[in-house]
Amino acid sequence: MRVLLSSIGSRGDVQPLLALALELRTLGHTPVLCAAPNFQAWIASFEIEFMPIGPDLEAWTRAAPTQPSAAKPTLEQMQQLARHTVIEQFQVLPKAASGCDLMLVGGMLQTAGRSIAEQMGIPYVYAAYCPATLPSPEHPPATVGARHPHTLSAAENRQLWLANAQSFDTMFGAALNEQRAALGLAAVEHVARHITTDHPWLAADPVLAPAGTPLELTVWQSGAWLLPDADPLPEELERFLAAGDPPLYFGFGSMRAAPATGQLLVAAARALGRRAILLRGWGNLAADAGADVLVIGDINHARLLPRVAAIVHHGGAGTTTAAARAGRPQVLLPQSYDQFYWTQRMVDLGVGVEGPGMAELSVDGLAEALRTALEPTVVARAEDLAGRIELHGARSAAERLISLLER
Repeated sequence: MRVLLSSIGSRGDVQPLLALALELRTLGHTPVLCAAPNFQAWIASFEIEFMPIGPDLEAWTRAAPTQPSAAKPTLEQMQQLARHTVIEQFQVLPKAASGCDLMLVGGMLQTAGRSIAEQMGIPYVYAAYCPATLPSPEHPPATVGARHPHTLSAAENRQLWLANAQSFDTMFGAALNEQRAALGLAAVEHVARHITTDHPWLAADPVLAPAGTPLELTVWQSGAWLLPDADPLPEELERFLAAGDPPLYFGFGSMRAAPATGQLLVAAARALGRRAILLRGWGNLAADAGADVLVIGDINHARLLPRVAAIVHHGGAGTTTAAARAGRPQVLLPQSYDQFYWTQRMVDLGVGVEGPGMAELSVDGLAEALRTALEPTVVARAEDLAGRIELHGARSAAERLISLLER
């Protein structure tokens, strides 16, 4: 059977689908992966069938301004961008789904997936990567550009979720229903609920991110979808690790960063007398060369992170799970969306510290956060947590998909 796995997002959105694709293939089925074109070579290296959708996100991130003063798009401009995205999805997804028996989409930006599945008469599954993207009275919604306190009442959270649903309707409703009408499909009243369905899946670790009590949804939680990676570390990195005490790791994945960020991060490590590994990432972080610092590209997190002293990162779902699995303490510098949820969870679990905001980031502030994260009690809790992470979420999800197809 052929299964389409599709997402419009950064590596944190795509990598879990790749993990699921590999499990499906192991079980004798044919996965097709639809994602941004900058992931094509990476996915092709696993010999997985690929269909590009949307812009090159890495190029777009590198080109975007990082200054806080940069002009923000107007509501009309955002609606036009949303309309363009919806139209493109309705053009690309039918081709990607051709001959497929089921479609699974990851992330809320995949607005056309359910409509295409409906037109083709195949089952549709929605997968979330974080509980904060599914409505619940226990937490506020993850939103771009805003942070809601995690101490709000259930009534306050409900109101925020209502506003969140209305924003999806405002942004995507007209374009979605226009495209559905062209296919002879009925109009959708609530876009977010249409995307997630009443029975979404949650591809997140139940210890790190319990599903809780969603609003009017029945959620199946599989555990995180972890990509197996047997690649060895580069020789240069191995030599660096062997040359001294475990270094600090700094990585912000696909997030933007001001030009001076890399130097500031390394300076904080030096203030503690620590060596540093700096992930270049989509923000193109850089620092002056030295015997105590190494700048690297994409790397096997499963092999590297257990060998560092602490991990400083943005709080994305994938990096947070990898850091927890490695058993190392974390300093989190969240910037947007679900990163605030993951940061709060690591703080609540006692294995992470929230550092200063990126706009207020300083050497002294980051060094102080690192001192706290490196305290023996935090290190011990991080080591204990590593043994409680579910490692087989992708296999469980693949088996459930196959069962759904067989039914």
